[in-house]
Amino acid sequence: MRLKATISYDGTNFAGYQIQPNARTVQGKLENVLTKMHKGQPVRVIASGRTDQGVHAVGQVIHFDTNLEIPVENWKKALNTMLPEDIEVLHITRVADHFHARFDVKNKEYRYILLHTEKKDIFQRHYSYFIKEQLNLDAMKKASSCFLGTHDFTSFCGSNSTVRGRKGAHHHRYCCHTTG
Repeated sequence: MRLKATISYDGTNFAGYQIQPNARTVQGKLENVLTKMHKGQPVRVIASGRTDQGVHAVGQVIHFDTNLEIPVENWKKALNTMLPEDIEVLHITRVADHFHARFDVKNKEYRYILLHTEKKDIFQRHYSYFIKEQLNLDAMKKASSCFLGTHDFTSFCGSNSTVRGRKGAHHHRYCCHTTG
């Protein structure tokens, strides 16, 4: 059975989402908990995307396969009981076996928060970028207009990277379309 979960996490104390050797990662914590629940049988978690060190996620989608006969409505509580406090399962549901958290993504949203004040707010230090200097709003608006439209992000990929799509097609272009 394939389960889709929506999770949130505070990335402050993580080395990112994806498993890395000798580092605390979100994927590592999720897979460790699921492996314990499956009596040592490894369980792989697939995410809709990855985050870097210190980056937070609100509503990231993951999926995993299980043969455990736990009612779907009990999975959320079971996982949240075992996960660390900086990861939370918000919702979990059964999905078709062909569902894929990465390839079936409909949209993603990224937010970058500037805290423009005279003094730092220590309670916001992990969730915003503090800037005391005067901001040039006209220049910021002009620069942000460069992000409107459709853009090709191929240059941000590895030299030989491709993504295999749902029907086996290879996608070499990574585009983003934004509107004002």
